[in-house]
Amino acid sequence: MQGPTAPKPYPPPPETRATPIATRVIDLSGSCKRTEEDGFREDALVKVSRNAVQTLKWKLWVSRKGSCQFDLEDFKQVQQTPHIELHAIDGSACKLMVWQDPRRVTLAHARCEKHCTPGIYEQAWPVLFDPKSGACAEIR
Repeated sequence: MQGPTAPKPYPPPPETRATPIATRVIDLSGSCKRTEEDGFREDALVKVSRNAVQTLKWKLWVSRKGSCQFDLEDFKQVQQTPHIELHAIDGSACKLMVWQDPRRVTLAHARCEKHCTPGIYEQAWPVLFDPKSGACAEIR
């Protein structure tokens, strides 16, 4: 008969940590409008010139459950690098972020439940743009 076994130790941390996305100058005239098979939709228009957001109008639908909407007039840009960040002017903690990696430009949101139909925020995903064409980026 053996005594209780000691818990297995966690694996050691990786020797090199993932690095943040590199700072890039973002110039984008993006328009992404698509509907997925499961009913999720997005309609996003964004114009960024040298990391300054000039136009932003984004609505996304979570199937038939509801939607989220973001308009530039409701936000103030507070950061240009290493990623673009905009804060809601209503005093909520909502922020929008834009960053670029080699394959896409991402427009994401954080703590923006107030901009969405109640109950759907956890299912509201970012929108991805092709950095060359400005169209919707391929997800796969």
